[in-house]
Amino acid sequence: MLFVDDGSQDDTLDIIINLAKKDDKVYYLSFSRNFGKEAAIYAGLCNAEGEYVAVMDADMQDPPAMLPQMMEILQNDEYDSVATRRMNRKGEPPIRSWFARKFYKCINKVSDADIVDGARDFRMMKRDMVDAIVKMREYNRFSKGIFGWIGFKTYWLAYENVERAAGETKWNFWKLFRYAIDGIINFSEVPLNISSWFGVVMTIFSFLFLLFVVFRKICFGDPVAGWASTICVIVFIGGIQLFCMGIMGQYIAKTYTESKQRPHYIIAKSNKAGAQKVK
Repeated sequence: MLFVDDGSQDDTLDIIINLAKKDDKVYYLSFSRNFGKEAAIYAGLCNAEGEYVAVMDADMQDPPAMLPQMMEILQNDEYDSVATRRMNRKGEPPIRSWFARKFYKCINKVSDADIVDGARDFRMMKRDMVDAIVKMREYNRFSKGIFGWIGFKTYWLAYENVERAAGETKWNFWKLFRYAIDGIINFSEVPLNISSWFGVVMTIFSFLFLLFVVFRKICFGDPVAGWASTICVIVFIGGIQLFCMGIMGQYIAKTYTESKQRPHYIIAKSNKAGAQKVK
């Protein structure tokens, strides 16, 4: 078992260290600070060994009792990974569940990533698939999209939603919304295409409006009256321009982050020999 401590501020690391002292099959990686879930998953995959690797949360929302079944499916050689999905969203606020379902539909339409509704990070993979994921070294990571993008044959295993054993989620609605936006931007160029089409449509609209003004002036000698309508058009077009600039800004920000080539994580403490402490 390889635990990844993502810069926790409680007694998590002490508990893991004590567990490792009692069992020589327990290893841990402790980050120098909180680098986020994606960095933690990547660090675990980079340092995991063996022909089969399972990723799961430590809050027990991913039932360990499913591991033998997942292993049995993989040993049949028909599949490269066994991924889990929740059959329902019991216990979640209705509005959050609605947005989650819409997100999965949206990202599957606008990207090459194949993400099943209700998909969890809890999955077991063969070594070839793990190696393929580790080779994808982009800083802005979205694991659910990466799992689907690299291909490989996946068996989806459904299960009932399970309450966490302790603690409470740190993922509020705003963090989930930002995570969803990051996922779409990381795996799709459709938002950029939309902003481009906005520009084309508004250019055509402006040209047609100009022809209308000229035609009305020549035929009727009556210019378009009223400043209110003009202001509304200017504000509307300005809003669309700012919206499109915001979309382009997101992509530029991602490119800027990638160009700095900062490490995904920094390991401060570990009992695993040969652990890749910076990557």
